[in-house]
Amino acid sequence: MQNQDISVKEIDETRQGEALEMVAKGGSGKKLYIESYGCAMNFSDSEIVASVLIDEGFETTKVMEEADVIFVNTCAIRDNAEQRVRGRLDQFRKVKKSKPDMVIGVMGCMAERLKSKLLEEEKLVDIVVGPDSYRDLPNLVRVAESGQKAVNVLLSREETYADINPVRLGGNGVSAFVSITRGCDNMCSFCVVPFTRGRERSRDPESIVAECTQLLANGYKEVTLLGQNVDSYLWGGGGLKKDIIARGDLTGTVSFAELLIMVAKISPELRVRFSTSHPKDMHDDVLYAMAEYHNICSYIHLPVQSGSTRLLELMNRGYSREWYFERMAKIKEIVPNCGLSTDIITGFCTETEEDHQDTLSLMQEVGFDFAYMFKYSERPGTAAAKKMEDDIPEEIKQRRLAEVIEIQAKNSHESNKKDLGKTFEVLVEGTSKKSEEMLQGRNPQNKVIVFPKENFKKGDYVNVLVTDCTSATLLGTAVK
Repeated sequence: MQNQDISVKEIDETRQGEALEMVAKGGSGKKLYIESYGCAMNFSDSEIVASVLIDEGFETTKVMEEADVIFVNTCAIRDNAEQRVRGRLDQFRKVKKSKPDMVIGVMGCMAERLKSKLLEEEKLVDIVVGPDSYRDLPNLVRVAESGQKAVNVLLSREETYADINPVRLGGNGVSAFVSITRGCDNMCSFCVVPFTRGRERSRDPESIVAECTQLLANGYKEVTLLGQNVDSYLWGGGGLKKDIIARGDLTGTVSFAELLIMVAKISPELRVRFSTSHPKDMHDDVLYAMAEYHNICSYIHLPVQSGSTRLLELMNRGYSREWYFERMAKIKEIVPNCGLSTDIITGFCTETEEDHQDTLSLMQEVGFDFAYMFKYSERPGTAAAKKMEDDIPEEIKQRRLAEVIEIQAKNSHESNKKDLGKTFEVLVEGTSKKSEEMLQGRNPQNKVIVFPKENFKKGDYVNVLVTDCTSATLLGTAVK
């Protein structure tokens, strides 16, 4: 599992704790309020949940106090994310005091891990529902409305929600997430996701193409194909990937590279992104597909986690420092203009100063455009928690994280300065946060570009000449 803090890629550390208020028009019945935390997969799941409950007559609202049912979609990757969710649950309970019939539920990764604690010990919620049980929500809500606690955290070997058309909530109306896999078969020693989301299974490619086609018809110009490890996508008429391989039933299978091409062929006007990739599974066929199709964006988020081969082995990542460098070289050879980002963890168990320096040197040599950087947070139930000691003092974790952030800030600024004088095709996502007279969008390399509004509008493709930059943003003017 990758730390998909998408950028998705996508959603960065600061946005991890931010709530996304969902707004949509449904039936004339009860009102639903959803907040989402963590990775892009959670935001995508919230759209599935909204679809399920809108079909039951619910309407969604952005006003918490109006809601009859409140759900918070949770992240369990880092402890601070869990603590932020607990703080929000406390606030929800205070609102419920003035509205006793209100139902409060937790869904997502935290739900499975802390079901008993949330329901019985702390009495913070009425419903706990896991990532594979969203179809059961109407029944769970009815149980909770009767005054009972409701829980369903069963994991599935088949559930992909392929037949559910997500209700697009929040967002910019230009870009949309499309889930292509669920679960994860990688057992990274630091990661709880395989335990909270279950085994990896791939979604029917025809349903993915149909969803993307409908998004284009509805005015969307960009899709991001989502999975814990998109490179391991494999469709063989159903079943788990490992089962397909074990029985040798590879005839008629669809790989991730083939899926990318299928989606790219929908229309040259539809941009295609993907997240997250895994270094051990990033194969050349994906890179050649990116090079061949203009509308497959030249951007890869490839989490390295550490620059030390010793630590990568302890993390059970399945590759070495040398393998990662080889993949970087191949990306730059086949897709020479590719944007690159990564995830980095500092202070993992037994990390020495030499290990840390390996990470810093890798960052300097690769020169990532941006990165998502975190200090290690032990997660109960993981191999690291069971077999290793979280033995790096907090002050050392923090100091190493600060050094990683410092190098990345320099790398980001240097990367942006290299774009001065270049012209990029920008997909306009809306007005700039700082000025109504400026628009912002992203280029294929996933960099944000801000430029004067003129007569352009959201959803337009605009060629923009880069004239200035900060460490985080490119600035430019539209050109013909």
